[in-house]
Amino acid sequence: MADASFELDGQGPLYEQIRKAIARKITGREWRPGHRIPFENEMTAALGVSRMTVNRAINALVSDGLIVRRRKAGSFVAEQSTLDAPLTILTAEAEACANGATYRYELLSRSVSPAIRDAMTADRFGPGTSLVCIEARHMANGQPMMAERRWINLDVVPAAANEDFKTIAPGAWLLKHMPWSEAEHVISALAADGDLARHLEIASGAPCLRIERRTWIGDATITFVELNYPGDSKKLVGRFQPLTGGRGNEKRS
Repeated sequence: MADASFELDGQGPLYEQIRKAIARKITGREWRPGHRIPFENEMTAALGVSRMTVNRAINALVSDGLIVRRRKAGSFVAEQSTLDAPLTILTAEAEACANGATYRYELLSRSVSPAIRDAMTADRFGPGTSLVCIEARHMANGQPMMAERRWINLDVVPAAANEDFKTIAPGAWLLKHMPWSEAEHVISALAADGDLARHLEIASGAPCLRIERRTWIGDATITFVELNYPGDSKKLVGRFQPLTGGRGNEKRS
């Protein structure tokens, strides 16, 4: 029998708590693609809720694209094409540790403002959306590894309004508190301006690599972030297979 025990956060309707708990196991890679999730009757018994409540949570996860139903077999974590997601979402700490480095996080600033003040964020979140903006940098072996500027949608993640992000990086906090159903990466090169050069401790105008990441839950944008790396410190490698069976890719603009 699959593990049907979940830690519910107590926030919102029961079906939504169950949806978030299952999504956290999927996006946190505890349950990997192809893993069978517990049957609805198993979750009903383990959680002490109605079958209708569990079914509503499962339907939401299917709509989010996180799980698929297979007739007579059950529900399974959806396979994710490596062509659709050439980069996985890792915390900065995991990146540093993967390279054998000692990690440290530094908060530079935190503010709350409506998205309408900034054309770029208004386009991604909608005019007037309440956002928390965090600027931070991530250190590896005492040297700047990455400078981050992130916006979090407080309409979708209201708990972020009460987090000061002084001791935990916003990316790591979000992975623990908010599941996502879709992500987009845009990779570009740029020359460091004065602020970015200062944060990364490089010369003004030095080359940098920027990853812009946007994540959704359903149709709602959760967060948009700019991750800036010194140009000589980051290498991206993608390995993928051709699509088969005439399947097309639908991309968000």
